[in-house]
This record gives sequence, structure tokens and C-alpha cells, in this order.
Amino acid sequence: MQRRSFFKKLATGLALTLAAGTFATATQAADWPKRPINIIVPYKAGGGTDAYARALAAAAKDVFKVPVVVVNKPGSGGLNGANSAVNAKPDGYTFMMTSGGSFLLSTLTRKTKLDALESFQFVAQIGLLQTSLMVPVNSPFKDVADVIAAAKANPEDLRWAHSGRGGFHFVGGLGFMQKNGIQVQDVPYKGGGPTRAALIGEQADFGFLGVQQLAGFEGQLRALAVNSDARDAIMKDVPSFGELGIPFAAVSSPVIVFAPQGTPADIVSKMETALETIAAKPEFAELLIKRGTGPVYQTGSSAKTTLTAMKADAAPLVEGLAKK
Repeated sequence: MQRRSFFKKLATGLALTLAAGTFATATQAADWPKRPINIIVPYKAGGGTDAYARALAAAAKDVFKVPVVVVNKPGSGGLNGANSAVNAKPDGYTFMMTSGGSFLLSTLTRKTKLDALESFQFVAQIGLLQTSLMVPVNSPFKDVADVIAAAKANPEDLRWAHSGRGGFHFVGGLGFMQKNGIQVQDVPYKGGGPTRAALIGEQADFGFLGVQQLAGFEGQLRALAVNSDARDAIMKDVPSFGELGIPFAAVSSPVIVFAPQGTPADIVSKMETALETIAAKPEFAELLIKRGTGPVYQTGSSAKTTLTAMKADAAPLVEGLAKK
């Protein structure tokens, strides 16, 4: 009888503990958010992902009763910030916004325990970044054909800039060169802003960087082509490789918001809904257009499907890159 009574009390205690945990989680979700929400951006300020994060923070003011704070944590091709985010307390007050393509490619080309598809919960996609071939405004290269011809004639003399080996700008540039039979020296920089500055300063002959980086710098840079079949929805004056008939690798990058694993499902759902609301706001679009980008919304599940398909397409391009 005593044993039966003991196990009965134990079962009752466990049931009460589980019920209390469920109630606490439900209460946490109901009260969320009660304090500022941090959005980790694993790149320096000034790049394309950072532009989306700051537009989000500004447009979120009447969606949340608390501030949305952008926290830049650059380094290791975006993995430094990702490692910080993956280890954050899963309470709905820390999220990561990153260039999904770059994050995926970094996990494929660098030594890391992170998995772009499994280490986080997908919350939503709010934008899309496309890389492009750019040159300094005074460059002798007037079109893409000039770049290809010069690279074939003087492969050891040319330098091309990008925002980090393994990122989607690097892989897009690498694909372009592979498909056009050229190979020149690459020069990595830490982020889109520094890459643009280096190109403006003529530290490289050409570069692959976000087409939105042209906005406001038309007098210092020239974009020769965007790395896609069709023109960019915002930077419509830049031709595409597809329309020019130039071979290229279709590598782009959805801007995705992730949550640490273990974040309550109700909070993730609320954040997903909030991001959909923000992405539809005219204010959000206006802020992005100033930076040469625009809103592109997808649910978390759709964003994961997109990144999964991209992994299959990108794998052959990064197969030869040694993990560092």
C-alpha cells in the first residue's frame, strides 16, 4: 500500500509540474513582449541585411509596445553573430536576421557545428538580396564583356572584391567566373559596406556586391549586371545576366528572421504575424526603397523550403571550397 501511495503521489507531482510548465509557457507567450526585442545582425552596419533590420526596427514602433533593437555582431562570414544567437535564451527576446544564402553557404564552407536548416527555428522571410557585378565609376570596363575579355587576357593582374569567402556574393561571383572560363585574384572584405568602399577607392577592378549598394552611390559606382535572369524589382536600370545572355550561377539570398531553438511556438507565431504586418506597411517599403531594396515576405515554413532548395543548387559550386 505504501509503495502504491508513493507512486501515486509521484505521478501526481509530475502531472502538476508539467501543468505548471505549460501554464508558465502560455503565460509567457500571452505577456510577450514585455521588454525590448534584440535582433542580432551578424554583419557590420551599412550592408543589405543591416538595412532591412533598421527598417524593421523603425516600422515596428506601432506594432510592438517595446523597442526593437538592432545588435550588429560581425565576423567569420556571419557565423560569429549566429553562434551568439543560437546560444541565446529562447524566451522571445533575441532573434537573428541574416542573409539566408550567406548563412547557408558559410555553414557549408566553414568549420562549424551550425546547420542553416536545423540550428534555428524559421520565423519569416522579409526581403531578398541579389548580388551584382559592379565597377568603380571611372573603370575602363563599360560592360560585362569588357570584364570577361580583360580577365582572360590578364588573369593575374585583376582583383575582384566581395564581402567574404563562402558568402553568397562570393559564390555568385565564383559561379560567374567558372561559367565564363575566367579566374582572377579575389579580395575579401568584412561586409557589404567595406566592399563598396574598397571598390569606390579602386582597391579592386570589379566586385560582386548587393545591387542595392548602388543606391546613393551612382556617381561613384557602376553596376554592369545583376546576377539573375530578370532585372531587380527596385534597381530597374541595371540589366541582368539573363537578358544579356551571360552565363551565371543563380545564387541570391532571402533575408530571414530566425529564433533560437526552444523559443515557445506561440511567441514564434506572434513574431511571424508581426513581421507579416510590418512587411506590408508602406513605411517599411519606403525606408527600404531609399536603400535600393524592397519587402519580400514569406512564412517561416516557406522560407525553409526556399533555403532547402538553394542548398541543393549551391552544393556543386562550393564543393571545391575547403572548410576553414
